[in-house]
Amino acid sequence: YPAIFYLWRGKKLQNDSTPTARPRANPSRPTHAATKTVMPFAATLAGALLFIAGCAPTATQEENDARERANRIGQILATTPNLPALREDSPPEDFLRFALLKHPAVRAAYHDWLATIEDITPARSLPDPKFTFETDISSTLMSLMPGVMFDFMLPGKLRAMGREATAASEVAYRNYAATVLSTSAEVRQAWIELAYVEANTRLLDDTHDALEQALDLAGTDYATARNMAGLDATMLAMNNTAQLRTQIAVNEERRVAARARFKSALGLLPEENTPPWPCIPLNATVLPDENTLWERARTANPEIATMRAMAGMALAGVDVAHQTGTPDFSLGLMADLKASPIMFRPAAGVTLPVWREKITAIIAAARARSQSASARLDTAQINTAAEFAQMLFMVRETDRMIAYIDSTALPYIDRAQAAVAVGYQTGMAPPAMLHELHLMRVKMQTERLNALRQRETAVTRLLFMAGISTPRDAPLAEARTHEEKSGQ
Repeated sequence: YPAIFYLWRGKKLQNDSTPTARPRANPSRPTHAATKTVMPFAATLAGALLFIAGCAPTATQEENDARERANRIGQILATTPNLPALREDSPPEDFLRFALLKHPAVRAAYHDWLATIEDITPARSLPDPKFTFETDISSTLMSLMPGVMFDFMLPGKLRAMGREATAASEVAYRNYAATVLSTSAEVRQAWIELAYVEANTRLLDDTHDALEQALDLAGTDYATARNMAGLDATMLAMNNTAQLRTQIAVNEERRVAARARFKSALGLLPEENTPPWPCIPLNATVLPDENTLWERARTANPEIATMRAMAGMALAGVDVAHQTGTPDFSLGLMADLKASPIMFRPAAGVTLPVWREKITAIIAAARARSQSASARLDTAQINTAAEFAQMLFMVRETDRMIAYIDSTALPYIDRAQAAVAVGYQTGMAPPAMLHELHLMRVKMQTERLNALRQRETAVTRLLFMAGISTPRDAPLAEARTHEEKSGQ
């Protein structure tokens, strides 16, 4: 339209001038009419550029959904100044919520996802227009031709590129969801280690007191010649007491490491204030039935979901590769501001995708990447099934061990201790037997504590695989709702 208007305008100026009154044109100097035409041309060109700059392609429904979901999760993450107040008696959900709102890894994954959402608009948009400039110079400035050039793609290619960018944003979202779940799992694992250390500390302290009493008792028997083997019992008690003190020192160092791990899992920097340590006993977590847990692992597993999203992105890349055989176009217009009347020079171009071997190679590479992503998805599903069975086995194994210790081993040791105590009072049993039975009981309690820690570690992994290790109002609540709807 600007070209037609100015061609008409130049023709009108030429017709309005009489032949007798028309001065001789000087090619090196524009006439008054041409000078008056330059400013409207520049204004119209600037207005056209501003109008085109204001135009934007329509966003897809998937892009709108991604932005809406990101905004909702961003509002949850924006509540960092209102972090839950932690106390020693706070429930585990408060510590998890604090970590998810505070940990920088969650925020980094969220902003990575947000960046891929913003990448959708450039991917489905036309390239920027180009300002062109040409001039002819001899002894003087002969021509001065500014212009503008636009590059165009077919709508199918733009839509394919937009779908690929949308699929990439879905991959980034799945990475974000996996980061949230892994952060929750790390908090739970750090809490398990801390609870184990505290329970082990109490157990070792009780054992140390009992061994001190046994050592005093053995020394009394040896001094009063009540038992001639009292010297051996005294030496054994002294050795076990020294060994126990070493175990207590090692456990204290483990406590320091466990607290540092727990503070890190909460997302706190080393120079930040130390959080209150939770006083939550280490108990067995009740799991859903195996079928429900497996269905959750199949539909909501973060690793499988990431692989599935990557397969979708690779498939979208195949569609983009198929568009390499379609040409791209360019249209432009230049105006010689030195000419009178102004001379317009339209320009047009088209790419020629004639290198069939190149196009075939691009499509074959995209298909190979898609097949590779599908194979990785199958690999993730296979590994998930194997790991799921292994974790369930560990849970069952430790449950049987704990049940044996609670129902058989500890009651047997208690009965033996009662019998030996009666024998010691009658002089028929040495104090060393009491000492050995007490150490045996401590050993069984330690075995039970270790089995419980192994069980909860396996449970943590199962909850992560099933995608249910976060509180309901965590920054993954939107993803959880989506996955539950998908599972249904």
